[in-house]
Formats: sequence, structure tokens, C-alpha cells
Amino acid sequence: GKEGKKPWEGVIERGTSLCRACGRSYREPKILPCLHTFCADCIRQLEPFSAPGAARGERRPATVLCPQCDAEVELPAAGADGLSTDHLALDEVFRESLLRGGGVPCDLCGEGDAGRRCEVCCVNLCEFCSQAHRRQKRTSSHSIQSVQDLKAQGRLSRPVLCSLHPGQELRLFCETCDQPVCLECSATFHREHHCCPTHDVIDGHGDSIRELVTRGLRPRLGRLEEALRTVELSQDALQARSEALAGEVRAFARSYASVVEAHCCGLLQRLEDLRLQRRNQLHLQRAQLQQALADVRGGVDFAERLLTCGSDAEILSAKGVTLRRLTSLLQSSYDPHHATTVLDDGHSVCFLPLENAGQVEGFPVVGVVHAKTTDPSRCTVQGEGVQNGREGQQGQFTLVCRDSAGEQMARGGDAVLVTIVHKDRKDCMVETTVADSGDGSYAVSYTPVVPGSYSVLVCVKAQHVKGSPFTLSVKKKLRRHGGIFHCCSFCSSGGAKEAQCGCPGTMPGGFQGCGHGHKGHPGKPHWSCCGSAVEASECLLSTARMVLGSPHGRLRTVEL
Repeated sequence: GKEGKKPWEGVIERGTSLCRACGRSYREPKILPCLHTFCADCIRQLEPFSAPGAARGERRPATVLCPQCDAEVELPAAGADGLSTDHLALDEVFRESLLRGGGVPCDLCGEGDAGRRCEVCCVNLCEFCSQAHRRQKRTSSHSIQSVQDLKAQGRLSRPVLCSLHPGQELRLFCETCDQPVCLECSATFHREHHCCPTHDVIDGHGDSIRELVTRGLRPRLGRLEEALRTVELSQDALQARSEALAGEVRAFARSYASVVEAHCCGLLQRLEDLRLQRRNQLHLQRAQLQQALADVRGGVDFAERLLTCGSDAEILSAKGVTLRRLTSLLQSSYDPHHATTVLDDGHSVCFLPLENAGQVEGFPVVGVVHAKTTDPSRCTVQGEGVQNGREGQQGQFTLVCRDSAGEQMARGGDAVLVTIVHKDRKDCMVETTVADSGDGSYAVSYTPVVPGSYSVLVCVKAQHVKGSPFTLSVKKKLRRHGGIFHCCSFCSSGGAKEAQCGCPGTMPGGFQGCGHGHKGHPGKPHWSCCGSAVEASECLLSTARMVLGSPHGRLRTVEL
């Protein structure tokens, strides 16, 4: 404490003489079962959980909340009056009144100011009563001290008086009723009870309290204080940890913002690169179209001038080179009538804000500039139908549009042109059908009517795809078999003698067809019309008819 501080000053500073409910000095202080002290009037004003009254005037205990610790405590049936009085609180009020400079009347005569105090009788005495107190034989040995000295030592207290006999101090303890009593109470209400002086029994009862405190509650008090310190340290550590994490979060946010800004710059650069790439493609396409336009215009202008201005001899002399040039121009892939260049409004480039974009400097980012634009040089053609065909039969192949990275487009809508022209007969063209599958692939179908060799021109956006033009070989129409594919005529006809077969096999006994294990049998299943042993084959009937010397020149089968 500070230098010169008196012992009693801490009592006033702690405010132990003030009621926690009303904030004033205690007036008739009572002890609740939770050991918290309040004025009797303050306790009476507490709202009970259960009604103190009942039918027929019966008084029941009421339960209230302690204003200090919020514990549920039960009041006795008599209410606040039935609670124990807190005499220590009264001592605090008494000491505080003395320490604050108030006068104290004499407890014996009640007239003069008390300047002395008997520590044995706990009474305040004026100078006259103090001298009389020393002269009496019964009290001559009592220790009488100056009130000022007791103030300095903080040893002021007041006697505990009987509530039934005013002026009588509680100096005896009734063992039967377990309560302190005065002399008159012991002679009247407790006459048959075992009463002893308080100083004789205080050790035993004090020891029971001390035992609970020393062995039970004091260790627990230490553990609670330690636990409280741990919780407080945890709070401090939590606060420090939260502040540190807040700093990390802010640093992370700054770094992430920097990464997002860098990612944004990368996306913008990617968009600019795509713009330049597409611009170059358009420039190339424009140059190709301009060249094709100039070629066709030059050919048309020359031919029209030749026909308009030239003489017969001039026309005939220039006919060969003119026809070759015009024919070459007619077969050009750049035909605006079929391969109209579609308007590219840039919708092939889009921004996908939620698509995963990988990591930038260790941070995951989202947002991708999607640029799946068809690159004709990377498009591919799949299927046997682009190389081989059959007269009168539908042929098919598939065009797969791809981007510059070689990945298949996920959408359709591209300008696709497929032209099939006979190599020897330039006027012979095959009509084609292109079906957009909507996933970047296109199904192409055609039906040739003339066999021979064809050129297949596949263009996307007026540009040839990879491998175009392709060479298509169309074979003659497959001659269908007129018979049945059987093991022998004997089995297929059910043993009919007149059943014949196109194979050279014979059977004795008048059978005109073939049979297993007999002369000339192929030894495997074959067609009855021509004898071919290949089920998926062209009928060889015309070839068989040329073998006039064959005993089976008459090729017919029994209808089964």
C-alpha cells in the first residue's frame, strides 16, 4: 500500500458496509443461504419464484434469485425476518461511522461522547463511566483502550445483543437449540437446555467451520483461481491469436488481390492475343477470297471479250486454253454460291468467370477466356465413306471441327461445304447432305449413281480442311444373290432330287444337286445361285453362265 496508509482505510475503500442491492449502508443486514448479505427490506422486495402464501393462511418458503450471484435461494417461512443477522456487516457500518469522524455516545449513560472502549464488554464509555468501570470489582481487570487507538488499529467492533432482551449481550450458546443466547434467555426459554459460555464452545464450532475451509474449500479455491487464471490466459492468448490471424488474413487478402490483378492482366493479354490471331485469320481469308475473285473475274472477262469481240478463227484458236482455265475455275473451292462466308461477330470468344483457371503464384484462381474457334487446318474427316463407295448405295463420313489446339469444338454452326465431283466427267457431281450434330461434328451422306474416281472437297469457312481434297473410289453396284446360302442342296431342299446348286458338286442316285462328302462339293457353306463361298459377296451368276460345258449351267433352285 501507499506510505502512511492506515489499516482501516482499506475497509472503507472496499465498501464492505454497503448493500449490493440498494448501494447504501446496511440496515438490518441479513445473510442469504448463498452467504451474500443484503438489507432486510431489499430482500423483501425480491420477486419470488413461488408464492409465499397458500390456502388457509399457510406460509410456505419462497424461492428468490440472489442479486449478487443469481443463485436460486430459498427463504424461510418467516421470510427475511427468519434469516440470520450479519453482525460483521453491522460492525463494518459501526466502524465506518467512527472512521468518518462521527461521534459515538456512551453505551452506559448515553449522554457523553465515548472516548474509551472496554474490549471485554465491547461497550463504548465516556470518561466518567470509564472510571466507574475500573472501580467496580467485577470489571476492574477489563482492558480499556482509547477509541482513537482502536481506530488506528482497525479493532473497533460492537457487541452482539439479544433481539428479545435489548441491552443483553449474547454471551452463552445453547447446545440444544444450536444458537447463541443471552443470560435472560438461558434462564427463561432455555432453562432446561445445556447452555455454555461462548468462549468455551467457540473452539469446537470454529474448528468445524475451519475444517471445511481448510481441507475442502481452500484447495478448491486454489484450483478455481488457477482455472480462472488459465481461462484469462486463454482469453489473452485468443485475443493475441485473433490479432495475429487478422494480420495474416489482411496479408493474404493483399497478396490475393495482387494475384487477382495479375490474373486479370493475363486474361486481358489472352483476349488481345486471340483478337490478333483471329484478325490474322480473317486477313488470310480475305486475301484468299480476293485472289479467287480476281481469278474468276479475269476468266469471265476474258471469255466474254473473246466471245463478243473475237472472230471465229480467234475463238477457235483460243478455245483450248480458255476451256481449261474456265474448267479449273469452276472446280475451285471458293464458290460463293455454296461456301458463303458467315459473319463472325466474336461470339466464339467468351469469358467463363466460374471455371477453374489453375493457380497463380500458389493461389487458386477462377475465370477463363474461352476461345474455341474452328481452325480449318486442324479439322479432320473420319469414316470409310470418304475413300470408298458403292454405286447406288449411300455413303457416309464424319467431319470433326477442331480449334487451334486440336480439341473438338463443343458447338456447331460452322459454314461447312462438301463437294463431290467425278474426276473424268466434270459435269458429274454427287449431291451431298451435311447434318450438324451440334457438338462440333457433322455427318455427311451421299449416294453416287455413277462408278468411278471422285474428288471430295471438304471446306470449313471457305477453307479446305486437313487432307482435302480426298479421293473417293466408287465401285459398281453389288449384284445380289438370287439363291440361298446353304451347306448343300440335299439338306436345304429336304432331300429333293430336282434341287440344283451353282457349285460343281454332284450326287449319285439321280440327285441333280450337291451333297456333303460327294464329288465336287466345296466342303463349306456356299450360295446356291453361283456357288460363291463368301456370304457377303457379289453374285457370280453371269460368270457361271459363261461356263456352258458345266452340267450345272442351268442355275435354278427350289423355292423353300
